Amino acid sequence: MHLNGVGWIAAIIIGGLAGWFAEMFMKSNTGIFMNIVMGIVGAVVLNAILQALNFGPFGVGWIAYLITGFIGACLLIWAGRLVRR
Repeated sequence: MHLNGVGWIAAIIIGGLAGWFAEMFMKSNTGIFMNIVMGIVGAVVLNAILQALNFGPFGVGWIAYLITGFIGACLLIWAGRLVRR
């Protein structure tokens, strides 16, 4: 699992922020645990998508992980809404 140069503790904190921002942006109603999970998993999923498309990550560090986690979490929320329909 690639964490864009941040440690596990930072990944949990930044993932929580990214998930919370995505929750607010997408107007979903999830709890703090799901925000953390969506932020971390979203970052990993988006990095995998970018690698599959031969794009590099958005960068290394906290800001890059926050951006990647936010976009990835938004994609997860969007995909979850498609599945529920």
